[in-house]
Amino acid sequence: MRPDARPSHFARYLLAAYVLLVVYGSLHRFTGWRDPGTSPFAFVIAPWPPYVTGFDIGANVIAYVPLGLLGVLAAAPRFVGASAWFAATLGGAALSFMMEALQSYLPDRIESNVDLAANGLGAAIGAAAGVFTARWLARHGGLYALRDELFHHGRQTDLGLVLIGLWLFALLNPETLLFGNGDLRDLFESLPATLHPAELFVRIEGTVTAANLVAVALLTGALMPSRGARWQLVIALLVAACLIRSAAFATLFRPADMFAWLTPGAIWGGAIGIALALSAMFLSRRTAIALAGVLLMAATALVNVAPENPYLANSLQVWRQGHFLNFNGLTRLVSTLWPFAALVYLLLAAGRREPPSPGASEQ
Repeated sequence: MRPDARPSHFARYLLAAYVLLVVYGSLHRFTGWRDPGTSPFAFVIAPWPPYVTGFDIGANVIAYVPLGLLGVLAAAPRFVGASAWFAATLGGAALSFMMEALQSYLPDRIESNVDLAANGLGAAIGAAAGVFTARWLARHGGLYALRDELFHHGRQTDLGLVLIGLWLFALLNPETLLFGNGDLRDLFESLPATLHPAELFVRIEGTVTAANLVAVALLTGALMPSRGARWQLVIALLVAACLIRSAAFATLFRPADMFAWLTPGAIWGGAIGIALALSAMFLSRRTAIALAGVLLMAATALVNVAPENPYLANSLQVWRQGHFLNFNGLTRLVSTLWPFAALVYLLLAAGRREPPSPGASEQ
C-alpha cells in the first residue's frame, strides 16, 4: 500500500483534540444553562449585531482555519481534492452551527450569524490550505513518510506527538510558572497567605522549569529511533516554546512585556534543564520513560504544594483578559490536565515493546 493511501491516525488524533478544544472554548464556563424562550436557531436570520468588532470577526476566522486544514488531512484517502475541501468546510460550518445554537442556552454567551459566517470562512480557508498541503505530502510519500523520517511508526507515536503539541499550546497560559502545568489549587480552598523570601519562589520556579523541561525532552526523545538526532529536536522544541511564550505575553499584555516570563527562576531552571535534557538523550527508551514519569510527578506535586507566588499574582493584576476570556479558559484547562494525560501515556508506553523501526510495515 502506498504511504499516501493510508489514513493518517496522527491527523485524526489532532483533529479530535482540536474539536474538543473548540467545543470547550465555545461553551467555556458551562454554567447558568437556561431556556432562552425562543428557538436556538433564531440567530440565523437575526440582523447584523451592533456589538461586532473587526477583532471578533478575525478571531473567529482564525480559530477555524486549523479545523479545516486538519479536516482535509484526516479525511484522506477517502476524500481528496475538491471533495475533501467540501467535507472539511461543511464539517467546520456544522460544528460552528451547533456551538452557536448551544450558546443560546448560556447567559454569558451571545450566538451570532456573523460568528457562524466567520467560522465557516475560516474552515474554508483552512480546508483550501489542507488540499495544497495534502498534495505536497503526496509528492513526498504522504504524512507517514514525513513522520517516519524522524519518529517511530505506530499510533503510540502519533498520540505522543499530539501530547507535545498540547504542551506547546499550554504555554499560551500566562498564569503559570514556566512549564508549570498541573495546578489543581483552584479546586481546593486556598491556604492563608504566608510571607516568604523571593529566593524561595526563584528556587521553586527553577526546579519546576528544569524538571518539566527534562521530562518533555525525554518524552520527545522516546518517540525517536535515532538517538543522535534527539538533541536537535529538543533544541528546536525549546526554541518553539520560547517563541510561543513570548508571543503569548506580547499579545495578552503588551509588546514590551514579551519577555516578562523570563524571570531569574526561569533562566537558571531552563539552563539546568537544557544541560540535563541533552545529557539524557542517550538513555534507553524504558529508562527515559521511567525518568520522565518521575520528573513529571515531582514537578506537578511541587506546583501544587508550593505557596502562592505573590510576584506572579502582582504581575497578573494588569492583565485584562477581555476578548481572550474564553481562550484563556481553554489554555488553563489544557495546562491543568496536561501532566496527568502525559503520565497516563507514559504508563501505557512503558508496558509496550519498542515501536517498529523505520522501514517496518504499519497496520
